[in-house]
Amino acid sequence: MVDTRIPHKLYYRIGEVAEIAEVKPHVLRYWETEFGFLSPQKNEGNQRLYSRSDLEKVLLIRKLLYEDKFTIAGAKKKFRESWRAISEEMEAAQARDKLLGELKSEVSELKALLENN
Repeated sequence: MVDTRIPHKLYYRIGEVAEIAEVKPHVLRYWETEFGFLSPQKNEGNQRLYSRSDLEKVLLIRKLLYEDKFTIAGAKKKFRESWRAISEEMEAAQARDKLLGELKSEVSELKALLENN
């Protein structure tokens, strides 16, 4: 998900994330307790540092809760379903890549055999 509201940075502080997502910082802290996959790093001063991926998760949570009107439990379920679908797609892509690698290898072997004859 690409969002043009997100400035290109390595890390974002909680205030920046709150401003971009249009929620209060305490809401973000609450979401961290409810959504285990949302766990920004903390620096030496114990300040939260959100990655771009964290920020995208926050925006998706916000969309599910505020726009799509999911409950917290419903949003969690939606994330699990999405993660399962993504995992299945990744497994299928890995299997496809493995098969393509095997086919390329066989074609190379056949090519070498034909060139030697």
